[in-house]
Amino acid sequence: MVDRPGIDVVAAVVERDGHFLITQRQPMASFPLYWEFPGGKVEPGEDDATALRREMMEELNAVVEVGELVDRTVREQESFTLDFRSYRCNLILDHLECRNVHDLRWVTLSELDSYSFPPADLGTIVRLSGRGHSVRIAREDG
Repeated sequence: MVDRPGIDVVAAVVERDGHFLITQRQPMASFPLYWEFPGGKVEPGEDDATALRREMMEELNAVVEVGELVDRTVREQESFTLDFRSYRCNLILDHLECRNVHDLRWVTLSELDSYSFPPADLGTIVRLSGRGHSVRIAREDG
């Protein structure tokens, strides 16, 4: 067994009027220009809710209330273990700006098929739609 460092990542599942908020990764990020549920790494000393509130403010100028866990996926990568957790979130303040994301969209579940997502998002998509097999998922090596 290889001992890999762990990276905790949290994502916000924000739904409004049947549409879900997704964001596009920056061109220089891993999985460049892929779409994802907004969020990011949990910093030392943060719990998941604190990390999500911070990430949503940093990325989108959004204030959120963090709700229940939607999905948790643990993936062994070549050099680390990714623990990815998504939570339902409500927007409290949503003058959304693309601060640390390339773009953002509000899409329906059926429209998710038109966007490419990193592998970590698959579990969340499956939980939400039950149709994760038809969504384009990036290869593990990005």
